[in-house]
Amino acid sequence: MSDLEQRLREQLLAFNLPQVNLPLNLVGRIEQLTAGPSAVEAAITLHFPVRLLAKAMEAALLELLRSASGIEKCKLTLKCEVQATPAVGETQNLERVKNVIAVASGKGGVGKSTTSVNLALALAAEGAKVGILDADIYGPSQQVMLGVKEGQRPEQYGTHYLKPIVAHGLQSMSMGYLVTEKTPMVWRGPMASGALQQLLYQTYWDDLDYLVIDMPPGTGDIQLTLSQKVPVTGAVIVTTPQDIALLDAKKGIEMFQKVDVPVLGIVENMAVHVCSNCGHAEHLFGEGGGQKIANDYKVPMLGALPLTLNIREQADKGLPVVAENSESETSLIYREVAIRLAAELARRQASGANKAFPNIVIKND
Repeated sequence: MSDLEQRLREQLLAFNLPQVNLPLNLVGRIEQLTAGPSAVEAAITLHFPVRLLAKAMEAALLELLRSASGIEKCKLTLKCEVQATPAVGETQNLERVKNVIAVASGKGGVGKSTTSVNLALALAAEGAKVGILDADIYGPSQQVMLGVKEGQRPEQYGTHYLKPIVAHGLQSMSMGYLVTEKTPMVWRGPMASGALQQLLYQTYWDDLDYLVIDMPPGTGDIQLTLSQKVPVTGAVIVTTPQDIALLDAKKGIEMFQKVDVPVLGIVENMAVHVCSNCGHAEHLFGEGGGQKIANDYKVPMLGALPLTLNIREQADKGLPVVAENSESETSLIYREVAIRLAAELARRQASGANKAFPNIVIKND
């Protein structure tokens, strides 16, 4: 390796990628780098999907190569390859699933399920292969948000599996597919936890980069079962800026910390309302609460979503905003949040920060 190639390699690996603000060495790798007297050629692989920002990242990396080498003729090949998170301890990996992301909140009513489905769709829009599991056994809603007709049932696959229902390009599974809308799940906690494990392990997920799990609100049996039995790569906490929602969001973060599941970031929902008639922006539920929690717990603030009628209407119609138009203003916010989420996950994989915790230990401290 020449001195120029060594210098270029060092500068590339230390370069902070735009939008995600993380150095290349933590979220990707250099596959090939050659520098001659009149040309430079490089091939780089990112460990997270980034279709929306690919051109901007290519341009930034090319500019670095040109300025660092003094050579105008530079060629860059950029591709994405999502890495798998291995199981640790006694947890059992999900077959054909690279990463499991839990989307949670401390309380209901903050738009967690809407955020879950749109984040899953946003990751898919970035080029990843994505599934979504509705872990709310008592009140499933993803079948409605994905527009799956009532009465449509998963097909059996082999002797032990159910095939997920594909909707808007997502592989999906929900208790809502197995019961009618009027059937209440009058179960005790252990029964619900057992049902969750069956949905997880007896669904034939087809080579997913990410499985997004829409968690029920709170910090109960389902959350503990998931943390104990499944190698959860990380959790995303959804909150609104309202003080009571922020209080419960803190409880959610504390819960995941107790069971050693890393919190990948905060998503602030209903952050601001912009009047459709006059354009006036108003923070109905408060301002800056999500960022304050992110600062307090030293986790990334992944993004803030507006309070808009369209997000609610599209989810109720079974056509979430990202599925309706992945290039709309709101969809682009979801996609940027998804990119930051995936990049943070890749960073934790590179730093060895991900650990699955085999036994639940609650301490009084």
